[in-house]
Amino acid sequence: MAEQTIPVLDLTQFTGGGSGAQAFVRELGEALTDTGFFALTHHGVDSRLIHRTYELLEAFFTQPDEVKFRYEVPGLKGQRGFTSFGKEHAKDHSAPDLKEFWHVGRTLLDDHPLAATYARNVWPEELPEFKTALSELYQQLDDCSLWLLEATSLFLGEERNLVADMARDGNSVLRLIHYPPVPEDAPPAAMRAAPHEDINLITLLCEATAGGLELLGRDGVWRPIHALSGQIIVDAGDMLQNLTNGLVRSTTHRVSNPDNSRSRRFSIPFFVHPRSEVDLTPLPGCVARTGGQPTHPSITAGEYLMQRLREIGLA
Repeated sequence: MAEQTIPVLDLTQFTGGGSGAQAFVRELGEALTDTGFFALTHHGVDSRLIHRTYELLEAFFTQPDEVKFRYEVPGLKGQRGFTSFGKEHAKDHSAPDLKEFWHVGRTLLDDHPLAATYARNVWPEELPEFKTALSELYQQLDDCSLWLLEATSLFLGEERNLVADMARDGNSVLRLIHYPPVPEDAPPAAMRAAPHEDINLITLLCEATAGGLELLGRDGVWRPIHALSGQIIVDAGDMLQNLTNGLVRSTTHRVSNPDNSRSRRFSIPFFVHPRSEVDLTPLPGCVARTGGQPTHPSITAGEYLMQRLREIGLA
């Protein structure tokens, strides 16, 4: 088994409390401010559920195009359901990414104040188990993310629930990605996922079915991040970087095309978003730790998201 190239943290250190929790907060902070990436073990997400979800993804994405296109709803603009191959591109990168994907969002009761704000989920009739499995995976990843955001708040010297509360009932999205065999007529500049930074607070990436994920180091060298059994890869997004005035790094990463371009790849990232009204103005404590002057804008999470979705072709 390959050795992981980024820090590896054990979530039970934090959830168990005591001196272990303090060490976890310190190690998490070091990872977020250095590479912006770490791997997480004992994360509480059922590995059997992850593997079953990958089986369901393969079952859906090998359906004929006419079946998949049935779930691409123009009015949702990619927020829910299916998004076809080549629709998304990285910011400042004109060539489309070589992928197709499915989005699952938060499900709220009808009487919830945000129920009318979030789009309704779409479910494929051909796979009755899809809804049950993906709803459960969403919830487990959401629970895990709140623990990590609590630890992040403590590292920042803030109240424990400050950042986690921003994401409670937030507009988080579970993305189910299929990278098909690279077509022979793909544009020369096209990649499975071109270099980019994530938009959101943090991303939790369930162990992918193959390698290809790479991060850009401060030295300008691309380094692989291995897809190892039992590990979830966590990275910081632009919203957290904005909130911390750049103290936390949102690191550029990509998914490279494989040497064997005829192989396919699946991955499942969970993008943790705040509620739209959340203020992402840099925290005073972070401003003080980064030179004393705010270098990132005052903006709400909803405004930030729409700005970035336009930049990548999804709005």
